[in-house]
Order: sequence, then structure tokens, then C-alpha cells
Amino acid sequence: MSKLTELDRMISKVSTQVARVLDLALSGKDITVPQALTLFNSTSLDLNATVLVADQLRRQTVGDLVTYVVNRNINFTNVCIKRCGFCAFSRDYREDEGYMLPLEEIIRRSKEAWDLGATEVCIQAGLPPQMDGHFYVELCAAIKKAIPEMHIHAFSPEEVLYGSVRSKCSIKDYLQLLKDAGVGSLPGTSAEILDQKLRDKISPGRITVDKWLEVIRTAHELNIPTTSTIMYGHLETFEHQARHINLIRNLQKETNGITEFVPLSFVNQEAPMFFRQSVKGLRAGPTGMEVLKMHAISRIMLNNWIPNIQVSWVKEGPRLSEILLQAGVNDLGGSLINESISTSAGANHGQLIRPSEFRRIIREVGRKPAERYTLYKIRRIFEANDDPIDPLDQLTESPEKYFGTYNELIKLKTYRYKHPKASQVNSSSIND
Repeated sequence: MSKLTELDRMISKVSTQVARVLDLALSGKDITVPQALTLFNSTSLDLNATVLVADQLRRQTVGDLVTYVVNRNINFTNVCIKRCGFCAFSRDYREDEGYMLPLEEIIRRSKEAWDLGATEVCIQAGLPPQMDGHFYVELCAAIKKAIPEMHIHAFSPEEVLYGSVRSKCSIKDYLQLLKDAGVGSLPGTSAEILDQKLRDKISPGRITVDKWLEVIRTAHELNIPTTSTIMYGHLETFEHQARHINLIRNLQKETNGITEFVPLSFVNQEAPMFFRQSVKGLRAGPTGMEVLKMHAISRIMLNNWIPNIQVSWVKEGPRLSEILLQAGVNDLGGSLINESISTSAGANHGQLIRPSEFRRIIREVGRKPAERYTLYKIRRIFEANDDPIDPLDQLTESPEKYFGTYNELIKLKTYRYKHPKASQVNSSSIND
């Protein structure tokens, strides 16, 4: 009797081809890209079986805990020299809506987050022209001086590359400077789809695949953990998706420095390449079935190497997140407090989830909630009747009123971006 039939007799009518792939996964073997494509093309009972197997692998690997982290996003500037077609967050330095938070405001937001129970600040932003190359380093050092115990999860590979170029030092030396200043981990964003031809269409001038891999690999060599991501539902195919996940898996086999994998749906509403129709064949984000497949197959492909599959509640919303918790997902990400990047692109699920809401979502699907630290060490496990009132739960005002919104921030004259030099900026690609 096959392991698939042992798992659930109800799916005994699954196709032979899909059954063979799922049996391989259940027996602890890695599935190949062509085998993953078989699952990506599945429908009906085949898709149901794929989801069931993903859930079973999750159960075997990480159990029934579902984790979240209390954190705050600090996107300190939206001014950027790049013009990525999917980004509605960034502004040119000449635009009135460009802003730059001063260091004292970044520190204030970090302290406020700590007082509200956050254990992490996540810092990412645009690439401001002619930035002082040591700004990122000084920023981290200032946060660590003010709040020594706060974990700094900061700077995408794109930002690390920019900092290294602006400071005229190697990627490795720059990462060491960041680590010495207090960076505890890097977000594995700016990955989108790790296929150069596709990147050249949706984000020409963006960090190359080779450079992205170099930054992540070097970070791991220096014992700086990273996350990993994929952005899907735009121009890519199932094959692009499978190859991307396989590349992440191969990197993890080499370095073992990735803490989680986070699928990110393309949000189209305000994306420049969507409303301008500048990219032929562009889709309006993934379908519901594609979201389900992505999370389930990510678990199946990565289960032996990356134990944590996270759903982005900002992209998918609480209701779909509940469904994905039954399709291989074991983590709900962070409270965020100030979500700006997805919101600016048209995501409509709010800028904050309170800890009590995380716990409600988790219990709704019969699982046990746990608050974690950034690197997945468990801080607290919550039993059925154990529901403390966290500081974020005690806020009586809406998060938009209490913390402000991105749309309000870009209209404030207080933080209006001022270019460091009056002369015209050369915004040519930094990747050459």
C-alpha cells in the first residue's frame, strides 16, 4: 500500500503521475523541477492530494504550532533611483511625495515598537540618490545603542549592494560592517523571480540574479541569517516558479542560512507596469488556486531544507491565510504596525495585525499559537485559555489613526525629502 493511500484513502483516485511525485515527497525525497511542474499543473483531486501531502509534511516537520512575531516595519524613505515596474511605493527625488525620516524619528519609532512588545524592527526603504554609503551602518548602530535587545532585520540584497557601492567596499566587507553595527538578519526580498530575462522585463536595472545570490551567500558565510521570497502572478510561468524554488533550495543546501520562505502575490492595482500596460502579457496577480498551489508546493519542495513556510497576511488577508495554514504553512509573519509597500500597491488588508488576532486565526483552524523571535526561537506558547492582553491589543484607536498611514506620510512637509546636493543626480544602474 502506498504512503499516499495510507495518508488518505479518499484520494485513491489521484492520477498515477501525481501519486508518484507525492509518494516521493512523503518518503523524504526531494522532488525535481519537472516533478514540481506536475503538481503545479494539478487540478481537482490531484490538487486536493497535493494540499493534503503539504499539510502532512508540515505536521511531520514542525508540528501543530503556528508562529508569529511582534515587529514593526520602518520604511524610512520612499525616494529611489530605481524604477521597478511593480513598485508603487517609490518616488523620484524631485516629486513632492518623496519623504525621508530623520534618524531621531527612526529611533522614536523603534522605541515605541519596543514599548508595545515588539522584538524586531524590519528596516527596508528606497535607494536615495547619492546616499552616504555608511548611512545604513550608522542607522543600525544608533538603534542598537538606544534599544540593545531589539533584533534588527534589515536591508534587502538590493540595499546591501547599494550600500557597498556607495561606500566603495566589497559586499563581504559591507555586510561585516552591518553585522558589527547590529544587523541580526537580512530580508531575502528583491528576489521577485530569479530569472534574469524575466527580471529585465519587469524591473530593468534591478539587482541581477547573480548579485542577489552573492549577497545572500556572503551573508550566510558571515553567519547572518536571511529569509527568502518569491513574487509571483505577473509574467512568470509555473516553470519559472518551480525553478525559482529549486534555486532557493540549492542555495540552502549549500549554506543552511535561510530561516523561512515567503511567497508574495503580485499586487497589481497601483503597480506602474500594470496601469500603464507597459509589459505585454502581464497578469493581474495570481488566482486563488495559484496561491494555494504556491504555498503547498513550496512546502513539498523545501520541506527537507527550510522548515518554515510563511503566508503574507498583507497580500492574502486573514481569511485566505486560514486556508493556507492547512496547505503547508506554519507561520503568519509579523504584526508590522506600519505596512507601506504592499499598501501603496493596492493591498487592502490593513497595516497591522494585533497579537490577539493572530491567535484567533490560528485557533480557528485548530492549531496552537506561539509568539516567536525573528530567528524562530519560541518566546511564548499560548494554551487554550491563555490569552494575555498585549500592549498592541490595548490600543483603543485604530492603527491608522495612532501610527499614521503611508498616504498621510507622503503628504507631510515635515519629512519632505531634500536632496543632499543641488546638482542633477546621475541615476544610472549601480549593477555595472
